[in-house]
Amino acid sequence: MTKVVLTFGLLSGVLSAAMMASTVPFIEAIGFDRGVVVGYTAIVISFLFVYFGVRSYRDNVLGGRLTFGQGFNAGILITLISCLCYVATWLILYYNFIPDFVDNYGAYALEGLRAEGASQAAIDASIKQTEDMRTLLDNPFTNAALAFIEPFPVGLLITLVSAAVLRKQETV
Repeated sequence: MTKVVLTFGLLSGVLSAAMMASTVPFIEAIGFDRGVVVGYTAIVISFLFVYFGVRSYRDNVLGGRLTFGQGFNAGILITLISCLCYVATWLILYYNFIPDFVDNYGAYALEGLRAEGASQAAIDASIKQTEDMRTLLDNPFTNAALAFIEPFPVGLLITLVSAAVLRKQETV
């Protein structure tokens, strides 16, 4: 199982990292709203390797038989490896290439509030939220935890679906 998990986990992680590295530096040009769609689409695409990894594990290691538990174990390990690659890429990008990310996002959020005619209290709350976000992201541990919880739920869902769809018992 180790070879399959490492292979497909790293393939998923490299794809996720490459897509993040090619889009995040241009987030202002893409737009923060569209950036979320682009980002999660990239995450879903990279987690397709979970399905293929579980299928490879079933077909090549287990001789065509797979229980839900075995599929889940393989899939969640692939997901964890991919998420670690995602987190490492985000930390490198954030601290070395886009340290003004929070300021840019905060300015974007304020601009949107002002365009909507929001009250001063809402604007002040947004400013406070931006300051809180900066505090969280300036700490590498909380930054890593927040980055991890972006792709992990998607990977967990794809793991559950893959394990359920690919389970195959021995026919009598």
